[in-house]
Amino acid sequence: MKVERREIALGERTETIRQLLHRDSRRLGLISSINGSQLISLVLNPVEGAAVCWETPLQSKEYHSLAPVISQAHWFERTLWDMFGLEPENHPRLKHNLLHEAYSPHLLPLKLDQNLFVVGNGNGSGISTYTSTGTNGNGNGSGNVSENGHCRDYKPMVVKGDGIYEIPVGPIHAGIIEPAHFRFSCLGEVIFNLEIRLGYVHRGVEKRLCEMPWRKQRFLVEAAASDSAAAYALAHSIAIESLFDITVPPKAEYLRTLALEIERAAMHINDLGGLAGDIGYLAISSTMGRLRGIALSMAEKLTGSRLQRNFICPGGVVFDPSGKLSEIKKLAHQLRKDLQPVMTFFMSNEVARDRMENIGVISPRLAADFGIVGPAGRASDQRYDARQYFAHGVYPRIRVPVAVETGGDVLSRAKVRIAELDSSLFLIEQLIDGLPDGDSLLKLPDSLPKNESGLGIVEAHRGELIHMVFTDEEGKCSRYAIKDPSVNNWTGLAIAVRNNLVSDFPLCNKSFGLSYSGHDL
Repeated sequence: MKVERREIALGERTETIRQLLHRDSRRLGLISSINGSQLISLVLNPVEGAAVCWETPLQSKEYHSLAPVISQAHWFERTLWDMFGLEPENHPRLKHNLLHEAYSPHLLPLKLDQNLFVVGNGNGSGISTYTSTGTNGNGNGSGNVSENGHCRDYKPMVVKGDGIYEIPVGPIHAGIIEPAHFRFSCLGEVIFNLEIRLGYVHRGVEKRLCEMPWRKQRFLVEAAASDSAAAYALAHSIAIESLFDITVPPKAEYLRTLALEIERAAMHINDLGGLAGDIGYLAISSTMGRLRGIALSMAEKLTGSRLQRNFICPGGVVFDPSGKLSEIKKLAHQLRKDLQPVMTFFMSNEVARDRMENIGVISPRLAADFGIVGPAGRASDQRYDARQYFAHGVYPRIRVPVAVETGGDVLSRAKVRIAELDSSLFLIEQLIDGLPDGDSLLKLPDSLPKNESGLGIVEAHRGELIHMVFTDEEGKCSRYAIKDPSVNNWTGLAIAVRNNLVSDFPLCNKSFGLSYSGHDL
């Protein structure tokens, strides 16, 4: 979709954005920068399906933090500090988000005119050093890293009081999950505070996207968060298409939506199975693992890949899978039928419900303040679903029911996923029946338009996914910004576990189903 760009002075920014976000259900989509010399604040207007990018020129690296008046902004501003060196004054809890102690404090990966390299330190220790001059220093391991190898300070929040103790968990975990560090401050078995530290799988995805030809970007985009490959590919394609101001053929829109809903179904089955496993309900967990295989088979028949790689592309879809659609429809119908007794059995089990009810509660007020999205937000009475407002695939022309719960607990998040799973499988059948004829791919020009901006907003299985692209005066990609739904929701997990037992944390964590890779781009 096209995004309107407006300029706003630094002194007017806080009050203007605060007022905008209290009008007509507007939302804060993203705060970032193009090259470090300005702030960009993306404000979404779901009612009109529109967006405005407010640009604020900067004369120095300091700016006034929005976080004290707009709670959701705190996570974006931490990333700005790491990536561009922009420091938010009066930020309530400024700490590094992506770059850890081993990184030089001079490393500003996305700031303009910094020639940055990752190099070995010459002593075989495996520690890399970074410079902002394009060289490594003397090659003896010193580089510009301090004597103890740590350059960036990180001080976790300390909870004080009689009987308070800490439980550090990670970043390497006992299970096969990506790395993150969780620091619990507890009194007895009750969690008083959870400090979440991410960034361990940061790969420089956004920077690399600006260094490669735009026609190759989709391959990296799909790999950025593999369990959301279809959603990422769709958001990327919409952003690129909006640069050219073109609309893809109707058949491509239907096929893209099929891929998106198959991915949603597969991941909701996965998350519900994981939830049952953390409760200890192994019969449900193992059954959901088997049923997820059916959803992945649907994905493979549609796209040739169980994770739906190399199917959605700018201009439409890579190939037309019409010959497989009747098989996919049969699988969707059978999967929907097979899931009904399993979900009934799960939700009617008193032990399972007792483990989920009133556990990990996040109130509607806090969910709104921190911009919680997707099933986690809708379980706390947030009715926002990007499929209802922003053009992607057949949405919002075709409406889907929005599953909303008010309890804000683990049980509510499970109920929302179950309802969305059922509606996704039903929608897959309807889309196949209504598939239009015609082409499925539109050829795009070889060069991107100059000095343009493009925006793609998609309701991924975790919630609102945003891809935003800026081009320079030569038609090259000067900035590629991604906001994964998990960026909104990690704070929600930290809030939800407070005043719960330590043993309930795995359940709370699984009920949010957050992405490490999607955050650590």
